[in-house]
Parts: sequence; C-alpha cells; structure tokens
Amino acid sequence: MKRVKKSIYGLSCCMLASVLMACGGGAKKTDAAADNAADSTTESAVPEYTVLDNPQVDLSQFQTDKDGYIVIFNGKDFTGWRGYGKENVPGKWTIEDGAIKFNGSGGGEAQEADGGDIIFAHKFKNFELEFEWKVAKGSNSGVLYLAQEVQTKDPNTGEARMEPIYISAPEAQILDNENHPDAKLGKDNNRQSMSLYDMIPAVPQNSKPFGEWNTGGVMVFKGTVVHRQNGENVVEYHLWTPQWTDLLQASKFSQEKWPLAFELLNNLGGPNREGYIGFQDHGDDVWFRNIRVKVLD
Repeated sequence: MKRVKKSIYGLSCCMLASVLMACGGGAKKTDAAADNAADSTTESAVPEYTVLDNPQVDLSQFQTDKDGYIVIFNGKDFTGWRGYGKENVPGKWTIEDGAIKFNGSGGGEAQEADGGDIIFAHKFKNFELEFEWKVAKGSNSGVLYLAQEVQTKDPNTGEARMEPIYISAPEAQILDNENHPDAKLGKDNNRQSMSLYDMIPAVPQNSKPFGEWNTGGVMVFKGTVVHRQNGENVVEYHLWTPQWTDLLQASKFSQEKWPLAFELLNNLGGPNREGYIGFQDHGDDVWFRNIRVKVLD
C-alpha cells in the first residue's frame, strides 16, 4: 500500500509585511500569524489517508475490436471487474441480457453489504471510454473515472474504512432527468445526465427518457476531458489547471466543505495521473452495456 501524507493544493501567496508607525504609537502588527493559524487549521482538517495499491488486470487478456477499442465487459460475466475496495463484485450487480445491471432497492446511497460501487480493475491515464446506459423511472447513477481506492481511519474506533469512490473521481452523471429530484438541484442543470456532476452542465441536454438506451462517452487526454451523450460533445474541461481548482471550489467538493475530497480531486489521478473507471450504486436500477476503452497513450 502507498502512504500519502497530508497536503493542501492551493494557491501559494507571498505576503509583504510593512511596519506602519503612527505618531505616539508603536508598530502595527500584520495578520500573518492569524493567516498561518488558519492555514494550519485547514491542513489539519484533511485526515491521514492511504491510497490502496491493489493488483490490476492485464489488458492483453481482453479482446480488441476492429475500431481499436478494448472490450472491458464481455456481456457474459464480470471478468476484470470487482467491487470498489472489495475483492469481488457485490451481489446486487448482475448481468441481464448482455448488460451490467444494478438491482436497486430505492434506498439511495445506503450502499448495503451486497451493494456498493464497482470498478474495472485497471488504471487508465489517457483514454476514450464508450458505453451505453439506461435507467428505470426515477433512477440515479454515475460513471466515475481516474478513481483511486482511498482508505482512512474511523476517528472514534481507529478502524480502517473506505471513503466513497467519488471523493477521488469526477462523475459523469447518469440520471432520469424527468423524474429524479437531483435534476432540479445543483446549478444550471449541472446534475443532469452526463453533466460533470455538480460542476458543469451537459449542453445540449439530449438524454432519452427512462427505459431507453443512451450512448455515453468520456475522453481524457493530457488533461482535456470531454463527455459525450447520444453522439454529441456535451461537456469539456481541463484538469490540473486554475479552471479545475475554481470548479472544485464552487462545488460540494470545495476545500472548505470537504478538504479531503478537494485535495484528492485537485491532484486527480495521483502522481501518475491515472485511475479506475467505475459505476455507481445509488440504490436505483441502472444498466450498462457495450463498454469499451481505447488507450490513447
């Protein structure tokens, strides 16, 4: 396992302190001490964590199609897949008519013992992911990428616990826009299908109604990320830039609201800038099929 020390990724600032003298008065103190105390408090809010370094599958064992894409789901079994932070695929994930299906209980993100997110057990860096998806009425899920498996300790018991996958991975939202309340939350529709969840809305919003298959895609290449939905580019942004940091700071993953998520996402993919592709258990019925990846580096 790889130990990660606490650090905050923010803007460095140089402060020039000048001593102002007033008649009959002494030196006026600067706010440097207070700023340093605030920085220390912020840093202490990031718990110590571990990024797990689990074995990865060998991509040469998977079929490459005529378009040069590696088929990472064969439509028959879960070869190459496992639960996030687990050795096997949780029981609520099944295969139905050549598709991966999550069998929801309607309980939201409860992540029951036989549920939880799943990942393809290989870290990708520069890649193009293509897939098809559909949801049941009122369903919510997500496709995550550049994910890490992150573990912290319970402050009360000292026991190791897995942090949620989305603490270290951007999410391409999967949603029934017409019937799930999340579609009306966030800002400017940035929680609707194939949006960069809670940060950038998918434009145009061209998803199909629940029960119908949609095509989706995510391309990551040297920091540029594009989401595709039903044949159109709907999101574009650039990782490891001031723009990316600003997006995080304006979201639920800001340094103030969620320091650990901010640190992991601002340094997305870790030192190698690579990570897992995952599907989210949000407690609702969702299907994925025709899942393939083209490696771009």
